[in-house]
Amino acid sequence: MVLAGSSLPDDVDALKRIVLAREAELAAAQAEIDRAKARETSAEAMILHLRLAVEKMRRELYGQRSERGGRLLDQLELELEELEASLAEDELTAETATQAQGSVPRAPRRRSGSRRPLPEHLPRERVLVPGPTACTCCGSTRLAKLGEDITETLELVPRAWKVVQHVREKFTCRACEAISQAPAPFHVLPRGFAGPNLLACVLFEKYGQHQPLNRQAERYAREGVPISLSTLADQVGGCASLLRPLVERIRAHVLAGARLHADDTPVPILAKGKAATGRAWVYVRDDRPFGGRDPPAALFQFSPDRMGEHAERHLGGFSGVLQADAFAGFNRLYDPARHPGPLVEAACWAHARRRFFVLADIAAKVRGRLPVLAPLALAAVERIDAIFAAEREINGLDAAARLMVRRERLAPLVAGLETCMRTERTRLSRHADVAKAMDYMLKRWSAFERIVHDGRICLTNNAAERALRGIALGRKAWLFAGSTRGGERAAAMYTLIQTARLNGIDPQAWLADVLARINEHPARDLDALLPWHWRQGAATPLVANAA
Repeated sequence: MVLAGSSLPDDVDALKRIVLAREAELAAAQAEIDRAKARETSAEAMILHLRLAVEKMRRELYGQRSERGGRLLDQLELELEELEASLAEDELTAETATQAQGSVPRAPRRRSGSRRPLPEHLPRERVLVPGPTACTCCGSTRLAKLGEDITETLELVPRAWKVVQHVREKFTCRACEAISQAPAPFHVLPRGFAGPNLLACVLFEKYGQHQPLNRQAERYAREGVPISLSTLADQVGGCASLLRPLVERIRAHVLAGARLHADDTPVPILAKGKAATGRAWVYVRDDRPFGGRDPPAALFQFSPDRMGEHAERHLGGFSGVLQADAFAGFNRLYDPARHPGPLVEAACWAHARRRFFVLADIAAKVRGRLPVLAPLALAAVERIDAIFAAEREINGLDAAARLMVRRERLAPLVAGLETCMRTERTRLSRHADVAKAMDYMLKRWSAFERIVHDGRICLTNNAAERALRGIALGRKAWLFAGSTRGGERAAAMYTLIQTARLNGIDPQAWLADVLARINEHPARDLDALLPWHWRQGAATPLVANAA
């Protein structure tokens, strides 16, 4: 309704009716705009959901197409999360506007996936909504219960603290007047006050979730339980000492393997007036990709620098295959004069591929618009991807079966890559980026080619890189290690937590149970407390040995 200024009536009531009609028109228009915005957001969310599903199916069918594939999926999921939140907000706005107009609201949109039922193990709290006392139709009070409908709501209860009081009664003997009393209750640490569940929580938060003790102390204080930072530090140090025997057993298990993955990452150390740079080393034993039945484990070590002597000390009793990058500090481990024997060097194809991929990625982006910038890098990536595709098909086979397939299918691909690189390398300047990527492989070709001669060797060193990922992310939270001793203590705790994760058990639950039992557990049977043998109390194991 649009009226010219000259046609407006002089009657006040008539003007009011015109204004009200105008406001109703505007509200209706705004409601329609809100509904259209909700429909648009819904369509965008559906499109993104389908894109994410397509990318996941492509990955399952054809493998990861590029090193950005994982980040692409993560980004799509984040975008979908934001769109879903925006859609809920727009739908609520549209529904409110529709209800204000007195219209019947639309049925809620159909979600892309059905909601999972709430876990059965959670405790249920029944809140009884009083029923009617009279019939809503005739007003009669003669009502009989027909049944009930239950609507479940998932709710979060803040962490519950409690103090456990162990009451020991004293008795006196009427005959000899001697006093008898039960012995004092068990504590995890001497003169300690914290129970095993609290200690496990502190340890896992610090080393598994990378929450420094000062932040934990602040959170506990907000929850009404002030615990000083020094007290928490004392508990952490005592637990680290108590769990040391398990760390040593994991170390022996790791070094008894036939093949190890090795890698390291920098860890800043707080020093006088500055922060020095130490190193966290990891050695992973994991034979599951080869059908091995031995349980996986990870051993972390700490050093104040990156000298090769540390790696030599860590692997002093190890003999077998060492899967690692081209770090020069490992070179003396491959020396034929080494005792008890030289390690077998196995290079990481993922490291080599990454050098070509950086150039090939640029080339792929400009393909079709500009001349290809790095055709040799693109060709190398395609050849290496063919090797990875063939290897992916034999995952899970034992070493002997894997070697047989590698000699038949991978050997021609590896030989073709070598021939191509050696031919093209002679035509390139030594300063060319592609030449540097080729030299990285050709100078260590025997270590790369070894995959077709030894079925125990993996194509990549990704097992070690995955183990170090938590430290790389955690550095942003805890910034630096307080001292060399602190770094060594962290390495011991990382060993326990990462080994538990590799065996598919909850590290915090395992630590709580072990801390409650280790003091009274027979020393000769400590292996029963290792993650792959662990039983929670007398229950069945949470996970079987890895296979």
